[in-house]
Amino acid sequence: MLARSLVIAALGVAACDAGPVPIPDTCNGHVELCDRRVDEVAFATTHNAMSNAEDGWLHPNQELTIRHQLERGVRGLMLDVHPFEDGGVVASYLCHAICQLGKVPLADGLRPIREFLDRNRGEVVAIIFESYVDAPEIAAGFAASGLDRYAHAHVAGTPWPTLRELIDADERLLVFTDRDGGAYPWYMDVWAEAWETPFAALTTADFTCAMGRGSAANPLFIFNHFLTDTFAIPDQAATVNADPFLLDRARSCMAASGRQPNFVTVDFAATGDLQAAVDALNGF
Repeated sequence: MLARSLVIAALGVAACDAGPVPIPDTCNGHVELCDRRVDEVAFATTHNAMSNAEDGWLHPNQELTIRHQLERGVRGLMLDVHPFEDGGVVASYLCHAICQLGKVPLADGLRPIREFLDRNRGEVVAIIFESYVDAPEIAAGFAASGLDRYAHAHVAGTPWPTLRELIDADERLLVFTDRDGGAYPWYMDVWAEAWETPFAALTTADFTCAMGRGSAANPLFIFNHFLTDTFAIPDQAATVNADPFLLDRARSCMAASGRQPNFVTVDFAATGDLQAAVDALNGF
């Protein structure tokens, strides 16, 4: 507790009306997770997290905004970023391939994540970018949103810190990308750190524990568990995200690979039992 108090004082935690936000004894909601490394923890993760019905996006992948996803326990966000010309100006937007279906400027889309981390000092969040813009564009969005202050720099091939170590250092954001990874120390090459199951399932019969992108030598496991038929399939979410279907498949892939699923990734996370499945994978 003394060490944590010193960290709070040293970092000058932002004050709110009730005073500085304290660092809790829990890490991502559980004391038991504090001494676990990142690669030993399961994170509830949303696929195309920015694409949501609450903000009026067409053919969304999620029901809720990023802010509300985080408030409901999501700790991993898959985000797509594209260049888009609006009013004659090309800028970086969070959108899913066709920006006319829904978009938000990159900095505006990142700001709710920063605000969540400001308010919740015991939480570690990850972003996994599918990026179609250069690294300086991403860095500019992080700086404009203020989210850059929380980013942790990890050297591939070295042991991951524990959640408590990230929280005490106030480096509570992990940022992965499939483009320009390593351009900044905090902007990590996802395929140097992780591997994944295939992501192009049309029906539940297409789900497999086979390896997709990445290397089995990498410590982090992205467990893709969603259906796509050009767009997401909302009427299947109640089945795909249900307990025991989700948890049984996660445990089957865990047994097949010998690896803990770290990013349990779904569409329509507000439907079904994602959080319960992640808690079970974490031993609760």
